[in-house]
Amino acid sequence: MRSMRKVGIIGALGVLVAGATVASGTAASAAPNVTPQKVCGSAYKTVNSAPIGSLGTVYLTYNSSNGKNCVVTIRTNPGTAKEMSTYIYVPDTDEYADDHGNYTSYAGPAYVYGKAHCVSWGGNIANVYVSVDNSNCAARIEHRVTEIR
Repeated sequence: MRSMRKVGIIGALGVLVAGATVASGTAASAAPNVTPQKVCGSAYKTVNSAPIGSLGTVYLTYNSSNGKNCVVTIRTNPGTAKEMSTYIYVPDTDEYADDHGNYTSYAGPAYVYGKAHCVSWGGNIANVYVSVDNSNCAARIEHRVTEIR
């Protein structure tokens, strides 16, 4: 009888420890270590970025081996899904890509061919929007706008 009680107590403690491990594991994974390279690909190097207030950042990346740009909007504090977007546009070629929806951590990736072209890009988190026009080219002066809608 006494050994049965010990087995029961040891089993209950095992369940509690396993439950605590699962609970702490869930909390740790709720804030993933998201980077532009994890979203766009390791060959993409960050060439520009713009803060979206205190909510996060939109990143412009470039892959010199294929001439493509990638944008991604990443939240500072992942959590409950919020309206988010990311976009990129090449005026010279009229190429456009975007991603939008309700996301917990990031929006994107969105890719366009941008070698030797100015690009316009941006994104939003909730009601804060950022746009960057005429970016990453010597021919024009970059223009940034942040607005709350």
